[in-house]
Amino acid sequence: MLKLTEIDTLPAGFFGLKSPYGLHALMPNPTLLHLQGKRAPPLFVSILLHGNEDTGFFAIQQLLRKYQEQPLPRSLSVFFGNIEAATFGMRRLEGQPDYNRVWPGGDLDDCEEAELMRQVTDSMADKGLFASIDVHNNTGQNPHYGCINVLDNRSLQLARLFSNIVVFFETPRGVQSMAMAQYCPSVTVECGKPGVAQGVEHVLEFLDAALHLQELPDHPLPPQDVNIYQTVARVTLPEAHSFSFSNPEADIHLLPALDRYNFSELSAGTAFASTCHPDASLQAWDDEDVDVSEHFFIRTNDSIELKQALMPAMLTLDETIIRQDCLCYLMKRLPLEPQYDR
Repeated sequence: MLKLTEIDTLPAGFFGLKSPYGLHALMPNPTLLHLQGKRAPPLFVSILLHGNEDTGFFAIQQLLRKYQEQPLPRSLSVFFGNIEAATFGMRRLEGQPDYNRVWPGGDLDDCEEAELMRQVTDSMADKGLFASIDVHNNTGQNPHYGCINVLDNRSLQLARLFSNIVVFFETPRGVQSMAMAQYCPSVTVECGKPGVAQGVEHVLEFLDAALHLQELPDHPLPPQDVNIYQTVARVTLPEAHSFSFSNPEADIHLLPALDRYNFSELSAGTAFASTCHPDASLQAWDDEDVDVSEHFFIRTNDSIELKQALMPAMLTLDETIIRQDCLCYLMKRLPLEPQYDR
């Protein structure tokens, strides 16, 4: 049975870990760590919701090492998520749901992982929350950016503290940032590929800055200070067809360097893939999980192309991730000014 462990001291040996692969020996279960600081309520940080995304682990390790001999500026709670998958360097293990799809408000609410996330959410809600940060990596070439689920000034201020690129999304549901947005400003930070020192340094600086904030400003950001994009579709590959970046025998041939398109404003007619199969194409899904492929992709001879000008994010070359999650998200630029009238 999956069990949540709550602790208020770091286990011996934490600072000696060279990677999250050894974390299981210190924390056999998903673990919620509570540390007292000078101010309350606490900052909540979740890491390793995907076991192969290690930037959050290293950033927390360095942050807590910095404050070993001095009090934290603010109380801090850290959730160490899919420790079991981290042991194997995998996003999730076979048979596990995605740990960032089972938080309250999602569709997967009848599994033990969903019960675990309810316990984490309830524990943090009881303590009160200053802000929530969920740390992730991605597998394609992407800039560092923040994601929010509520368009208000404090959420935007928190996201802008990390990056001037902000993505607003309403699906997928069941993600940590959406669950925590019910209680406090909440952001997911995407920190590029795992194993990159620059990503760890950026997250460390961000977390330290968030701990030092006395409050999150509730005034608008100047429009020139932030670029906001809204996801309009999630792109997947059809289960009935094989795909590959390199195998000529596959039904759908994705462009070999497709991730270079990330956060680029693409014109209509930009090719994503090619196929000789008459019924094979890319699939696009809206926020209600309705197939809207015909609005976003068109076949031109054997080429699968964008039907309208859009910007993709999180394009990946990892075929396992594509099957487990998606190929990418499609976005449009969102004007900032109307949100100030709230």
